[in-house]
Amino acid sequence: MSAERGQRRTRTGFVVSDKMDKTAVVAVERRVSHPKYGRYMKKTVTFKAHDEENQCNAGDEVEITESRPISKDKHWRVTGIIRKAK
Repeated sequence: MSAERGQRRTRTGFVVSDKMDKTAVVAVERRVSHPKYGRYMKKTVTFKAHDEENQCNAGDEVEITESRPISKDKHWRVTGIIRKAK
């Protein structure tokens, strides 16, 4: 039986920390309009993402995809490195 997976959320962000084993902390930034004043603000959320081969380094731009819970805090996976840090 081949059940189709639903559409999974994907985000792009920058790796903030790679000090944990097989885990990267990814900061995802988005622009939100202030409800009253209309000015755009930056909001940042950090996600812990599973990095099986420990390929990510701090400063890399990566794409992460939502997945099943891997640990208590980790339910995203690194699907690809868009740009390596200099």
